[in-house]
Amino acid sequence: MVSDDIVTTPRTTGLGATEQRNMRKESVVSQNVDARRHLKVLFEENIAAKILRTATEGLVNNVAYPEYVLQSGPEAGKYILREADFWTCGFFPGSIYSLIERAIKFPHAFASHAKMQLLQTLTELGQVWAEPIHAMAQRTDTHDMSFMIQPSMRVRWEVLHDKRALETILTAAASLHTRNNTTVGAIRSWDVLDQNGVSITSATDDFLVIIDSMCNLDLLYYAASHTGDEEMRRAATAHAKTLMRTHMRPEKATNTNKNMLSTIHVVNFDPKTGDIKERRTGQGFHATSTWARGQAWGILGYAQTFMWTADVEFLETSMALAEYFIQRLESSPACVEMAVPGESRTRGRYVPLWDFDAPILDKANPLRDSSAGVIAANGLLILSQALAGLGRSEESARFRQMAFTIVADTLDFSLSQDKMEVNLGEEGMVARDCTEGGRFDAILMNATANYNAKDHKRYWDHGLCYGDYYLIEFGNRLLKMGFV
Repeated sequence: MVSDDIVTTPRTTGLGATEQRNMRKESVVSQNVDARRHLKVLFEENIAAKILRTATEGLVNNVAYPEYVLQSGPEAGKYILREADFWTCGFFPGSIYSLIERAIKFPHAFASHAKMQLLQTLTELGQVWAEPIHAMAQRTDTHDMSFMIQPSMRVRWEVLHDKRALETILTAAASLHTRNNTTVGAIRSWDVLDQNGVSITSATDDFLVIIDSMCNLDLLYYAASHTGDEEMRRAATAHAKTLMRTHMRPEKATNTNKNMLSTIHVVNFDPKTGDIKERRTGQGFHATSTWARGQAWGILGYAQTFMWTADVEFLETSMALAEYFIQRLESSPACVEMAVPGESRTRGRYVPLWDFDAPILDKANPLRDSSAGVIAANGLLILSQALAGLGRSEESARFRQMAFTIVADTLDFSLSQDKMEVNLGEEGMVARDCTEGGRFDAILMNATANYNAKDHKRYWDHGLCYGDYYLIEFGNRLLKMGFV
């Protein structure tokens, strides 16, 4: 069970809207979250054991990668595997390598009674899972190169000093750069948007750019820092500036003078003129709504871009996106707060709705996206670090506190109760269930990959490989910041 001292929300039933907002704000300030105490679940053996089990059992001739785990139905509990070239292929190997990095750099936070044996086993499995990723680096038909390549290859280069991994990173960046269009001032995201009633397929008349692309700029900056390629760096910066102009919507702040921005998911440009043809959503509720994970990608992407460029415009954009994300969490309907049986508290306030503007169809179980929360929390930690470096300590502390609150509430609400441990047997390290009940391969529940009504493949209320990856990365960021 999750420790009772996890950050939670006090009961607000019966209070007016203003009173509820004020109580939540006071609660967040008064909690003064101590990461060592409240977020200790991030470093329990269960995390590594979950990854170990899937890494051991999930190998299917090295041509399929874990994507999501259904919470109901005949296939519930086990990872659904996707083709090796699907955009999420890098996240599960990334989870393995994030644990490897933790074990090597921060062994005190790598919970296992057989640390060296577990590290050796994960290293061996990581090599197998990462091998097909090298081939992805030459692809020029996708913008998702950072998501596919960096989670594993950056650790292999920086921690294990694998020169081939660096070569793969540089190749992937060059491949991504081929999708740049200087007229648009951006890098093409999707080649096609194909939904019910939507068919955008022309390479000469259409140029699709999504907010998620902000997180793939990190690959270009990283490669440019190793090679000195200024064209690559300029393309990344131009892309970020273009999206500030085309993918952002000013929003009205409630009871504050803070700048706030929401995000548009998809913009289709004319590649010949750079003009905007239309704005859409691919995975959110509506073109005018705020899809929670898109907002989170924006927070993280602009925070990363500031760290590479020191351009305060990018910092302020990330902050404005973060402020709106936080406002929407704190102003979501009261039904997002679920009572904890036997206790006078609730949880779930900071586990985002899948789209902040979508109608809530089931108030007893609002549809959420836990992955959006942990992605945003990673961005908030980067913001906190950046602001601390600029001497803006109050803002730094506020974003850090909110990151802790989001992840702590996510662990309290969405952590799978299928707990595991690692055992050293005659055949090496194995993962074993240590709780009764149904199996659930993912670490977190309550993610929503795509609930867009027009999409051909809709799936929701599940575990998700990148939710788990960013949860593990959040723990590593805490370690690197010295909070654990």
